[in-house]
Amino acid sequence: MSYVDGFVAAVPTAARAAFLDHARIAATVFKEHGALQVVECWGTDVPDGEVTSFPMAVKCAADETVVFSWIIWPSRAVRDVGMDKVMADPRLHPDTNPMPFDGKRAIFGGFEQILVA
Repeated sequence: MSYVDGFVAAVPTAARAAFLDHARIAATVFKEHGALQVVECWGTDVPDGEVTSFPMAVKCAADETVVFSWIIWPSRAVRDVGMDKVMADPRLHPDTNPMPFDGKRAIFGGFEQILVA
């Protein structure tokens, strides 16, 4: 089965267009280096939790929106090689394409698919 990288971040709500511009460039880079699909989702119904939640996990402020994203790769092996190339790609260097959010508060991880229904 495919391999998935998942991400959750708090993006300044006023920076939605800048985030989308950044994401479009990143999606092109990821796909050129082996990703099958890149999905970016802008939160519209993401409640605070009592113990934990998406907003709490990324310390989302009142003027920010939670973004939920994932990248689908054919396999972990393709992802590992591709991710090294993505990280070295100058189009994603902070000087040329800075992230329009605080990357230190983003959460991410790689996941093996165990069910696709």
